[in-house]
Amino acid sequence: MLNQLKKPLILWILFVATLLLTYCFILIRDHWGLTLLDSITSPGDARGLINSFTPEQITAHVWTTAIVDLAYPLAYGLFFAGSALCFFGRFGVYLAIPAFLVIPVDLVEGVVQVLGLLGTVDLLDWKAILTPAKFVLFFAGMAITVLGWLVWLVIKVKALF
Repeated sequence: MLNQLKKPLILWILFVATLLLTYCFILIRDHWGLTLLDSITSPGDARGLINSFTPEQITAHVWTTAIVDLAYPLAYGLFFAGSALCFFGRFGVYLAIPAFLVIPVDLVEGVVQVLGLLGTVDLLDWKAILTPAKFVLFFAGMAITVLGWLVWLVIKVKALF
């Protein structure tokens, strides 16, 4: 499976999926007037935000988290991992670790948020750990990805001259 992630077609599909899903968040946020819980690290702030939502906003946020935010970490996480595997040779497996770890962290954060939005179980205290961990892993994976693509680009440009 790891070799499949390195294939250019797979990387392009994951990149485009990441862009489209990012755009979906923007459209949903703007259409429903939502502040998305994904950016909130404080459990108290998350609870306050949920309490400020209208029933329609809660429904929109639940569906957004259950559908778009389910696919999103898979798309960006696998894109970051595949990029690390593609560009960093034998060290790519190690550099892909943040990308592989961010997927379950983001998914668990989504479950915590849906449960909080539905009022089923309040596990929002976990956001104090999950959300910062998600951001650290996300930005580490993104930095590794950007570095890999920049090195690739420099090599390609140098080959032209």
